[in-house]
Amino acid sequence: MATFMYVSLQQEDRIAQYAVDSATGGLEHQADYALAGMPAPMAVDPQKRFLFVGRRLAGEYGLTGFAIQPETGHLEQLNGVPLGGDPVHISVDRGGNYLLSAYYYQARVGVHGFDAGGTLAPAPIEWRETGIGAHYIQTDPQNRYAFVPHIAEGNHTGVNAIFQFRFDERTGRLTPNSPDRANPATPEGPRHFCFHPSLHVLYSSNEQGCSVTAYHFNHADGTLERLHTVTTLPEGYDGHNSCSQIQVTPSGRFLYAPNRGHNSIAGFAVDPDDGSLTPLGQTATEPIPRAFSLDTSGNFLYAAGLESGNLAAYRIDQDTGGLEPLEVYPVGQGPMWVSIIDL
Repeated sequence: MATFMYVSLQQEDRIAQYAVDSATGGLEHQADYALAGMPAPMAVDPQKRFLFVGRRLAGEYGLTGFAIQPETGHLEQLNGVPLGGDPVHISVDRGGNYLLSAYYYQARVGVHGFDAGGTLAPAPIEWRETGIGAHYIQTDPQNRYAFVPHIAEGNHTGVNAIFQFRFDERTGRLTPNSPDRANPATPEGPRHFCFHPSLHVLYSSNEQGCSVTAYHFNHADGTLERLHTVTTLPEGYDGHNSCSQIQVTPSGRFLYAPNRGHNSIAGFAVDPDDGSLTPLGQTATEPIPRAFSLDTSGNFLYAAGLESGNLAAYRIDQDTGGLEPLEVYPVGQGPMWVSIIDL
């Protein structure tokens, strides 16, 4: 088995590929793939056949697909399709048949089909209005529901809610659930989320609230109920900050969320019974850590600094959840997404 990392460099119009040493967490640069149009969010299908990229250059918005070579991880560009909006996030449904996308400025979500060869359909199956600030979209582990967090305040005032949809995995269609959203009590601004690997719990990183909220996920009816919210910042910090992405380790024991402004990675221990969070503190990292990822084993964490163009590697202590700094790698200008896969 080999592990590969892909980093989208928005300001350099390329995707960089690295080999990941599964024993040390070290990275070795292997290849670059040119992709015009400010590549940013990326998504890999569950079968690891294809990598899809959202292009965010104004006037040239679009999606591009790549075939992943199973031996080397090398990418072969397939087709691209135009979009009527700026894709801030994309994901592949759990069945590996549809590419879902979210559009902050256009207040929409989309769904595109793709064929067995990874060729994207030119027209979306869904192009559905939600609200300003749509920042993420993903289906649940059973592929029956989809959730779309919307931030509260940013370049525009968002609707500050997580929209709840029923998802038809046969057709790719989205239907508003009842209720159609989960509403935070305060303007927290839910941005990204992840599911606990074994509990019925969803965790949201809150962009404006600088916090993480744990929700009970009712897997029978596809709705969320807030459990509790925990800050990502140290006590007494009053500088500017906003949260970005969020991930939980495959073991379900630890969760991490970067702080942009405080420039740190907030860590949390996860209660194995109810999924509640206990803060572990913050680890300093690269300035404006917009993109980060855990490796598939949960042994290493990688955080990319949007301002520095560097990617910092950390070893995760499997007993405490603490982060041990390893190497810092210059990856390029405008790192926007980090994806890691095993082949």
